[in-house]
Amino acid sequence: MSTTEPTVTPTAADAGAPASQHFRTSRTGSDPTDSVSAERIDDVVRAVQRAVHQVIREKEVTYSEFRAAKQWLMDVGETGEWPLVMDVFFEYVVEEVAARKQSGTLGTIQGPFYIPGQRRLPSPVVVPARPGEKGDPLVFSGRVTNLAGSPLAGAELDVWHADDQGYYSGFAPEIPDGNLRALVVADADGRFEITTIRPAPYQVPTDGPTGDLLRAAGWHAWRPAHLHLLVQAPGYRRITTQLYFAGGDWLDSDVAGATKPELLIDPRPGDDGRLHISYDFVLEPVTDTDAPVQL
Repeated sequence: MSTTEPTVTPTAADAGAPASQHFRTSRTGSDPTDSVSAERIDDVVRAVQRAVHQVIREKEVTYSEFRAAKQWLMDVGETGEWPLVMDVFFEYVVEEVAARKQSGTLGTIQGPFYIPGQRRLPSPVVVPARPGEKGDPLVFSGRVTNLAGSPLAGAELDVWHADDQGYYSGFAPEIPDGNLRALVVADADGRFEITTIRPAPYQVPTDGPTGDLLRAAGWHAWRPAHLHLLVQAPGYRRITTQLYFAGGDWLDSDVAGATKPELLIDPRPGDDGRLHISYDFVLEPVTDTDAPVQL
């Protein structure tokens, strides 16, 4: 058996608890002085409450259905799947709202499989991987600039993606920590070159409460193959995005609703036998509204 083929199938539990833990860790760097006002909390929460009330009245939700929903919410919390639920079903709309006031490269959802604190490596770089990592070799290059086209020296690209089987390190057994993850530092001209493998499409975990909901609603659980990226430079707004492969499966029916035509890439075979793709990132100056908020 190949060294990259798992002998233990990942479960929802393998993803749920780590997703919750890593989400909490990723928030520890936020400025504790940034806060949401009581007025804003009151306005948003009451709006959510009114929306739920309206659905209950319009759909004439029964007590049996209400109790089933209550049990499902409890199960989601107990399994740690809230990051998965929020990212799959709701994050793309939050990102759409944020994009209305943003310039530069388009973003999309971060998803639940981000792990901060990866190895910081100068470009060009080969992303850490297992010996004999399966998958088509992929060379991903480009440049990071500002809105005026000036290079952003030392820009950072936090990159992560699934393996050839559709599994992420940190969320599946037998995959080493940091596998197919790196924090890549662009050169003085803002250029980067990242060598990795082409990831596979994957299903979000289906043996937990999220999977129960998908089956009950008759929805599929698939996401198209993609590369995750957080691109940032001092003084500029960080871009959270994903790049999808043209012609791939599930592009038009992504369960997370996160695909965009502008984020498609189409790798081509090079003379070296590897796939090659170039994609540039444009960052806009940071503003006060980009600051994180705390509840």
